[in-house]
Amino acid sequence: MKAVQILGERGHHQIAVTNLMARPVPRGHEVLIRVEAAGITADEVGWVEVYKTPTRIPGHDISGVVEQLGPDYTGTLSVGDAVFAMLHADRGQGQAEFAVTREDETAAKPATVSHAEAAALPIPVVTAWEALHRHAGLERGARVLVTGAAGAVGRMLVQLAALLFDAEVVALASARNHALLRGLGAAEVVDYSAADWEMHVGKVDAVFDTVGGAVLAKSWRTVKSGAVIVTVADPPPPWAFGKQVPEELQDHPGVRYVYFVLSTDSEALAKVAALIDEGKVKALPVAEFPVDEAVEAWELAAKRSRGGKVVIKFGSGA
Repeated sequence: MKAVQILGERGHHQIAVTNLMARPVPRGHEVLIRVEAAGITADEVGWVEVYKTPTRIPGHDISGVVEQLGPDYTGTLSVGDAVFAMLHADRGQGQAEFAVTREDETAAKPATVSHAEAAALPIPVVTAWEALHRHAGLERGARVLVTGAAGAVGRMLVQLAALLFDAEVVALASARNHALLRGLGAAEVVDYSAADWEMHVGKVDAVFDTVGGAVLAKSWRTVKSGAVIVTVADPPPPWAFGKQVPEELQDHPGVRYVYFVLSTDSEALAKVAALIDEGKVKALPVAEFPVDEAVEAWELAAKRSRGGKVVIKFGSGA
């Protein structure tokens, strides 16, 4: 089958397309998906997991059609079902004509979007859902700051926080994206290019950070006592994984801080798919490339100001 590969080593990698990959076979409770489209997460070239796979095929966000069920599969999916999935970090291998998924990774695709649009959703959806529901302890009507709000995860955070928690969302983004973010549910917008943007935010009950670095450091100045800071920044902050205590805690002793690596969550995918089909949540903009232009697709995905999620199309109907 045709697939994308990451050759070389971390820091010295090369993106390539091959026609020589063996088609995977679903085992046990697994599901074989005929991939129509696969999303790109540009940071994956720095993840150790892809270099440990036997194929070096990247990709965790896919959309396609169920091709075959494993011999022990007893779930609700059937051959021919349109699905989308977020493959676990240590498995990946989604940027290929066929990919194997598990039931906890896979949900029915939103019917109102294309496979290309659906392939852009899984990681942003699951990240936002987990941040809001598992880590923030958010109360209804809370005031929250979302950094990197115009990015894929940021857009999902803005929409889901406003819709599901009636949150007063402050979106940090470039000025050109302010109108867009208001349309997604942001109550306030702040220009991240302002030297003292944190002074314009006021005090918030929670920060959802997707940027890290100096932006995360500044966000500490916006939190109330008893607030929470949740970050998924890559690279993670020095205090991630309990390695140390944030320096900022000296001035904000009551603030809870969380860094997490997302888990597979088919339930979150299914719930947000329903919200998309109901017109309550908007899908992400995508830039689509055929698989033969995968190198160009990855080059665009590496640009932070690209304005949408980059997707590789494997099927003609993506």
